[in-house]
Amino acid sequence: MKDKMVSFLLENANPSIKKRVKSEILNDLTPQETVHYQEQILAEPIIQKIMTCQKENGWIGDIVNGGVYTQGGAVHYLVQKAVDKSTPVLERAMDAFINVPLNDRCYNHRGQVYDEFKYPGMGPNLIRCGYIAAAGYDDVCNITPQIQLSLDSFKRVLAIDSVFDILHVTKKGGKEKYCFNDYEKWPCVIHLGILAATHSWRSEENIKIISMAINEMMKTDKPELISFLPGSQVGCLGGVFPAQGLTVMGSGVYPSPILCPIGHDGKDHNGKYHFTLLETFARCGVIPYVPALSKIVDEIAASIDNDGICRLPRVAEDLFRTRDYYGLQLETDWKSKTRKACDITFRALLILHYSGCI
Repeated sequence: MKDKMVSFLLENANPSIKKRVKSEILNDLTPQETVHYQEQILAEPIIQKIMTCQKENGWIGDIVNGGVYTQGGAVHYLVQKAVDKSTPVLERAMDAFINVPLNDRCYNHRGQVYDEFKYPGMGPNLIRCGYIAAAGYDDVCNITPQIQLSLDSFKRVLAIDSVFDILHVTKKGGKEKYCFNDYEKWPCVIHLGILAATHSWRSEENIKIISMAINEMMKTDKPELISFLPGSQVGCLGGVFPAQGLTVMGSGVYPSPILCPIGHDGKDHNGKYHFTLLETFARCGVIPYVPALSKIVDEIAASIDNDGICRLPRVAEDLFRTRDYYGLQLETDWKSKTRKACDITFRALLILHYSGCI
């Protein structure tokens, strides 16, 4: 299966996918191939435009999130496209994350800096550290406290009897709302992403702890907890996970990781495979310890045809096209069935690889 998938991608995919297959899956990327692929990738129009949007201080665009031509969206896209870590556009963007003050309005919080340790899943520094981790710059920028916070946030799920034990009721706009107590912990998609991109925290014990927390949040035995997203007293959270009902089988366009039967386009997305979350879980090494996820990975494996193409029905395709946060679509467009198949098959290959299935 692996050989067929690799052969299909190396024959048909674009330079970014070919480079990542050779480096991540086969581990045999030569220096000559690195240079060759890098030249092709940097020549692509979207990446050229990202470069023109970079300011003197290294910041890309005007704000941190909001599309591929913003600081976070561009960094995420460059990383997904396999742009070399030492490329000036990426190095300068990392310098900006280091040097631009957290109270700068480019972080979208009107100059307010929310402490990620006080407010679960919040704060410009957590966002910054998430992108630093994704770019592999945790060896340059010290994000050790945020890695530990991410791990502790998953541990907290197992340490309490109920999520309501760490919440209090507050009124906002005349309505009552459950909010976290100050300095509480609860996992969100940024925490998960930080763990997926780093290695210092990894031990068999820690991986099993995260797996148990995920199993706990995937339960559906308490109706009052299903799809219940704990809130914050200061605003929106960074994709906080639900108390129960966590799934990778919904539309789940950021920041919601829970089942969303009706997507942003008004269409029914119930039961669609959320490749982004599944890949991130796989990178954390938890798939073998989470039965619900193992089952879905088996379904992906069973969908690979004799040509090595993933034929899985009901893939959440909106996640590929939503470049604001995901950047899953690495092919130029999906006007041909082959290019679309390359994108979906590549993600399937990554999930199977990091799950330990192939």
